[in-house]
Amino acid sequence: MALNWKKCCLFSPSLICFDLCNLERDVHLLDASGIELLHVDILDGHFSPSLPLGLETVRQLRQKTKLQFDVHLMATANENFVDELLDIGVQQLIFHVETEPHVDNLLNKIKSRNVRAGVALKPGTPVSVLDCVLEKCDTVLLMLINPGYAWNKSETQISYADRKIRELRGMIDSRNLETSIEIDGRISMKNIEDYGKSVVDIFVAGSTCISRNAIAESVGKLIALRECVVKSA
Repeated sequence: MALNWKKCCLFSPSLICFDLCNLERDVHLLDASGIELLHVDILDGHFSPSLPLGLETVRQLRQKTKLQFDVHLMATANENFVDELLDIGVQQLIFHVETEPHVDNLLNKIKSRNVRAGVALKPGTPVSVLDCVLEKCDTVLLMLINPGYAWNKSETQISYADRKIRELRGMIDSRNLETSIEIDGRISMKNIEDYGKSVVDIFVAGSTCISRNAIAESVGKLIALRECVVKSA
């Protein structure tokens, strides 16, 4: 299924926010509601104290849906995970710059398989680390809460989120790049209103945006909001 990655306000629902015992059902509900992209968080339990999704689950789910897989890899050793995910058949694969000693090489490897490649930054990592690799990134994912701590309700969006998002947009625009900006972490309707027009391209939709008990209704509200953003552009 073809996807326009530069479509205004792409929503990427985070799989780990849904019913993990009924994941196939919820994915089909998301598909039927108009979602085109799924956010797949892969943690190794070492990078961050969480291990919600295994590779075999993702492999089986790949056979159950034609939706695009937007993978956020959070691991201290990336290579083996990247190999497995490329074999599974994902459409976008993002890894963390903080744990990868060979960022350029890994971006090249992912792109050689005709998969969109990108990097993620933890909240405290400055966008300046992207200076020499930004041109190779199809997407940069900015974490607005500390990765792996979504379960902690006291974990709120970083106070410097706006400054960081706009600094990255400035870097991309100043170089005339097509790099997408993706944001993740307590994403709200207000975030979509503030950044959906011309700043952020992809919004990771978690429990703040989509209720697992009212998936169709929640997605309907997101799509309606996107239409308002498009009209105001």
